Amino acid sequence: MGRISDAEAAAPLSDGTPAAPLRFPLGMVSEPMRPYLELIRLEKPTGIKLVFWPFAWGLTMAAYRTRMPLAHYGMDALKSLAAAFILRASACTINDIFDRKVDAGVGMLAAHVVVQHQVHPLLERTRSRPLPSGRISVSAAAAYLFIQYSIGIIFYLLTLSGLALYVALFQLLPLFAIYPLLKRITYWPQAWLGLAMNFGFISAWVATTGYCDVEVLTIGTIGCWCWTMLYDTVYACQDIKDDLKTGVRSTAILFGSWIRPLLTTCGLGFAAAMAVVGHINGQSSIYFFISVGGTFLHLIWQYTTVDLEIPESCWGTF
Repeated sequence: MGRISDAEAAAPLSDGTPAAPLRFPLGMVSEPMRPYLELIRLEKPTGIKLVFWPFAWGLTMAAYRTRMPLAHYGMDALKSLAAAFILRASACTINDIFDRKVDAGVGMLAAHVVVQHQVHPLLERTRSRPLPSGRISVSAAAAYLFIQYSIGIIFYLLTLSGLALYVALFQLLPLFAIYPLLKRITYWPQAWLGLAMNFGFISAWVATTGYCDVEVLTIGTIGCWCWTMLYDTVYACQDIKDDLKTGVRSTAILFGSWIRPLLTTCGLGFAAAMAVVGHINGQSSIYFFISVGGTFLHLIWQYTTVDLEIPESCWGTF
């Protein structure tokens, strides 16, 4: 929904506050090109990492199972990174197309959200995004999305075949496209996002092994799903007040004071799934010590340090 990107902070506010410097690489391109980079959040690489990690986990476990040579593993990791970039870019674009009216502040204006006769800062900044600000038309954004989908399809056709190809296309096209719509009809959009973000675990495994291991893929995907539910619920806590005003739903709103028990359950589910899938896959003790143990300690640190009432703390934990 209307969450603020670092690039949008560069837009001057109505109170005359100086604009922040543009984040890399927005300042390196011409002004007409800049909105297209903003639309895919190129200046915010965190999203690419979040899409890439499930690919990396699935690839690494499959490589361990098949004893894949290191050089081959490195090439497949680069392909996974490219796939994560394409997926994330197209997901951001279609999300902004659906959310353009929310980002323009239609809901806030209708509710007369005005502070001291000035436009609310959140409304001011989200209106500066490429679509609501008019720097990109809806038709141009749709054409841009079509190009991204075309690049993704061509990339998969060149790098995958058989079942792996169909699995990858399923993630590219319907999974991420449905997510923006769910934010308007259910308090569980993060549940669908958890599937969309982590389907790379399945894609990477199938592409590497050529078959589906139902136990590994089911438990691994459930673990990744718990991970996404955890971090995106923390992320959504930043915008509870504004989401309530604009009618956008999330698990952060649904659970209210029960958010911490939800996060605890998701964290334990993630760590437990990593341990179980590691056992099924025959991983060594190093995996359990570093991957499972390290994850558990990191989750404890997150739980004990995040303040869900402070947006900056939520963003830092995310």
